[in-house]
Amino acid sequence: MRRYRIAAIAGDGIGQEVIPAGLDVLRAIADRQGFALDVEEFPWGSDYYRANGKMMPEDGLETLKPFDSIFFGAVGDAHLPDDITLWGLRLKICQGFDQYANIRPTRVLPGLTSPLRAVEPGDIDWVIVRENSEGEYAGHGGRAHRGHPEEVATETAIFTRAGVTRIMRTAFRIAQSRPRKLLTVVTKSNAQKHGMVFWDEIAAEVAREFPDVTWEKELVDAMAARMVRKPGSIDTVVATNLHADILSDLAGAVAGSLGVAPTANLEPDRRFPSMFEPIHGSAFDIAGKGVANPVATFWTAAMMLEHLGEPAAAASLMVAVEQVCASGIMTADVGGTANTAEVTAAVVAAIRGANA
Repeated sequence: MRRYRIAAIAGDGIGQEVIPAGLDVLRAIADRQGFALDVEEFPWGSDYYRANGKMMPEDGLETLKPFDSIFFGAVGDAHLPDDITLWGLRLKICQGFDQYANIRPTRVLPGLTSPLRAVEPGDIDWVIVRENSEGEYAGHGGRAHRGHPEEVATETAIFTRAGVTRIMRTAFRIAQSRPRKLLTVVTKSNAQKHGMVFWDEIAAEVAREFPDVTWEKELVDAMAARMVRKPGSIDTVVATNLHADILSDLAGAVAGSLGVAPTANLEPDRRFPSMFEPIHGSAFDIAGKGVANPVATFWTAAMMLEHLGEPAAAASLMVAVEQVCASGIMTADVGGTANTAEVTAAVVAAIRGANA
């Protein structure tokens, strides 16, 4: 029997609710498809920080290395600075394992309603490729003259030829694999004349390796407007760490809710495990209420199965999710009345029913 080792890190807030839901669905699809998941759960996050003074153990990366994938919930706490929580766990894993390709698909699932006029399920089918290792989130910069009127803070964006080239190749390959073979390269090269012009130049170089892919450039502010006004004109998008982070949250909102938006943090060369997480964050304002939307986690689980080499299981899981959404069993953020447990039970039942 095929077996996969999964490290589950629920983390903070609603992560502690949606990751168990995701594991229930993953176990159901594994039973149906005839493979096994060996899941080990790690209690890392803000509660761990309060007890131990760190978000994860010093040897946490070594502990995670042998796993096939990491299933991650969320990070963020109302009572801790964001830089401690984010840099102490999620970014420590992403950067430690060189998960340089953040992949965020967007579709309007059956039963959901986009806030955009006249957008129906099937009208939007995007993949946003986010550079995930450098750029504006490289962590370079500093503070000086703290507390004085002349206090200064610097945040330095770092772009390397190696980093930009590899994310461009990843984006072009994804675009090449999709029916429209269309890639939009998003920068801000009219105002940022060094790093963003560098991005444009490398995009043109890499494009020569993919003559069957049509590519175009778009400024990030124009791209935000285009996502709202002309969503059907978009297919695959590649952008910097910061720009794609913002655009992909907009994409989730356009699809109906951040509660349905998945993410894969990929190390495409497979030297280290990749990490899969829903996009929504810890949402501590609703944590513990049992109302969090688990659909993003289920879609994230399907992306993980695809990465593990189980495409049939991934497809079957998404069919079950779409059937449940179409039937109206949804949480309040997308207009439904069901809670987390009810949506989870419905998806598990749909998976098992498909095996009957």
